[in-house]
Amino acid sequence: MEAAHLLIVDDDERIRVLLQKFLVRSGFLVTAARDAAHARRILSGLEFDMIVLDVMMPGEDGVSLCRDLRSRLGTPILLLTAKSETNERINGLEAGADDYMSKPFEPKELLLRINAILRRVPAAEPIAVLPKVLTLGPIRYDIERGEMWQGEAPVRLTATESQLMRIFSGCPGQAVTRTRLVEELGRGGGQAQERAVDVQITRLRRKIEADPKQPRYLQTVRGEGYMLAPD
Repeated sequence: MEAAHLLIVDDDERIRVLLQKFLVRSGFLVTAARDAAHARRILSGLEFDMIVLDVMMPGEDGVSLCRDLRSRLGTPILLLTAKSETNERINGLEAGADDYMSKPFEPKELLLRINAILRRVPAAEPIAVLPKVLTLGPIRYDIERGEMWQGEAPVRLTATESQLMRIFSGCPGQAVTRTRLVEELGRGGGQAQERAVDVQITRLRRKIEADPKQPRYLQTVRGEGYMLAPD
C-alpha cells in the first residue's frame, strides 16, 4: 500500500520542520509550503491525499485558501488554528475543511486525526455490473462506487461529504440522529461537534438540492436528526 502524501502549509518554519519529520517517521510522504502562494505553486503540479493547513498566515490566510481549494478539489483539509472559539472553528468548516485542531496540540493527536480523516476517504472500488444507484432529482448517487453525478458531470464530494452519503445511503428513508453522525464521522461529542455536523449537512445540501433552504432529499426530521429521501 502506497504511503499517503501530505501537504503541510505553515508560515512557522520550526513547526513545518517538526511536523514534517514527525509525519515522515509515521510513514507518510510529506511536502511543506511556507504560505498560501507557495502552496498554490506546489498544488499546480502535484496531487495530495490530504492538506494540513495553518489558518493564521501572512498574506492570504488559511480559511481563504481552504475555501478556494474546496471549490476545485476534493482533497481532505485539516485546519490548524490558534483560535479555539467555536465560531472560528465553524468558519473553517464552512470554508470546506474536513476537521480542525487548535494549537498547541500533541503531535500524536494530529496523527490520529489525519488517520481518521484518511479512513473516511472512499477507497477505489471495482465497477459493479449492476451498481445500486439512488436518484435525487437530477442527481445520481452510485452506492457501490461512492460517486455522485449530475447528468454526465461528476459532483465532487469532500471526504466528510462522501462519508455522510455512505451513512445515509445505507438506510434511505430512515432518520439518522446527529449523535450517530458525530460518532461515525469520528468526532468527539458535545454541542459544538453537533453544530459542526450541521455545517457539513448544509454543505452537502448545496450539492444535491435545488433549494438547499427547503430540502427535498436530505430532510431534517424534527426531534430525530436527518434523513435521505431519494426518488
